[in-house]
Amino acid sequence: MFAATLSRWTMSYFAAALIFLVLGEIMMALGFGYPVSSLEAPETLALVHVVVLGWLSLLMTGALLQFVPVLVGQPLSLPSVALPALLFLVGGIATLTLGFVGLSGATDLPVTLLPLGAAFSIVGFSALGISFAATLWHARPLALPARFVAVGLAALLGTMMLGGVYTGVLSGLIVAEGAVDLTIDGLSLHASLGLCGWLSFTTMGVSYRLLTMFMLSPDRERRSSRAVFALGALCLGLLAATVPVVVVGTIGRERLLLLAVGLGAAVVALYVGDILRIYRERRRKAIELNSRASIGAFVSLIAASLLFVALLTAGRLDTGIGAVVYLVVFGWLTGMGLAQLYKIVPFMTWLECYGPALGRLPTPRVQDLVTETSALRWFRLFYLTVAIGTLALLIGSALLFRFASLGQLIAVNALVLEFVRTRRLINVPAELRLPDGLVRPGLFLPTFSSRRFP
Repeated sequence: MFAATLSRWTMSYFAAALIFLVLGEIMMALGFGYPVSSLEAPETLALVHVVVLGWLSLLMTGALLQFVPVLVGQPLSLPSVALPALLFLVGGIATLTLGFVGLSGATDLPVTLLPLGAAFSIVGFSALGISFAATLWHARPLALPARFVAVGLAALLGTMMLGGVYTGVLSGLIVAEGAVDLTIDGLSLHASLGLCGWLSFTTMGVSYRLLTMFMLSPDRERRSSRAVFALGALCLGLLAATVPVVVVGTIGRERLLLLAVGLGAAVVALYVGDILRIYRERRRKAIELNSRASIGAFVSLIAASLLFVALLTAGRLDTGIGAVVYLVVFGWLTGMGLAQLYKIVPFMTWLECYGPALGRLPTPRVQDLVTETSALRWFRLFYLTVAIGTLALLIGSALLFRFASLGQLIAVNALVLEFVRTRRLINVPAELRLPDGLVRPGLFLPTFSSRRFP
């Protein structure tokens, strides 16, 4: 990591992602989207895309700008695409969201915003995907975490293609019978490839490297981790194979999906076992807050998997799927994202500000950039509100859900403030803050040229 080139725009991606997260929390607290509206309602689709594209996908792409080179030990290919891709993505996600709002009838906006927003988003993700794919291609053979990322990028491609078809059908630009059938019967495939493939599978791969690096655990491939990759890739392949089955209208879709569910459950079980071993074998006995807060995300992943299987077995999946998706999006993915940001932001800030002075001047530790006791209460509030929100969805209480969302909004904003304090070096002792003319890093815009630190 110390030999890696710092990404100029990663913090900008993080800042944009956090803005979308806060916006999504406000929408939920105000009752915009599910559960006040149905799962298929345009209001819910607007909310989902704000959170899944605006928050989680921008967070993931920003993180990969920094960590793909770390995973493969090579510089990022085509690094200049990062800024234009960010502009396309922010514009595309905003336009797409407004298109869904217009589709709901809440405002008088043309539905043609939907394919326009999708096109902008596809351009942004494609540019980044080409950059990441080229970097991975030049680094063959790939270590296991990088292989997870490669499959995640393939799932992103499938998600984008399906999303483009859906927006075309909803706007009336595409009228082909197969595309219409795919929109009616295949919407869950779009969501599954995005949440399970692009976001969850990539998160799993990156977490193998991040957790071992930050907790000083043995960083080696295990038979179980290779099984997680193989079974997960097969599961995603089955989901992708369901798409032509829906288009052609042949039988066998349910069998493919049930097999994918079984493989997914096995993936989660094996992955959680690997994570437990990483925690047990750590050399750093005192667990830092980012690793402690990540435990809540792993618990949420287990809970979401068990809830999904229970609902499927009881025949209540249609009524309870909203709670499962909420637990995955906020408990597992958002929880993991916020927890790792609590380490990534100070780590990158330290490298940016104090890396050039390493060995020449007294410098603070990375932990001196944060105050864990202050942030701990907000992580506790966040996971508590996720649990309450999940319960509210299961019992059908929109009022309780909005109350939980308000508490979650408070926790998220407090954590954002912690990130700002870290970037401004407020927690660093005054005598170590900026020795010998070192420059305070920008809040979310780059203030340095890409360079290697010793």
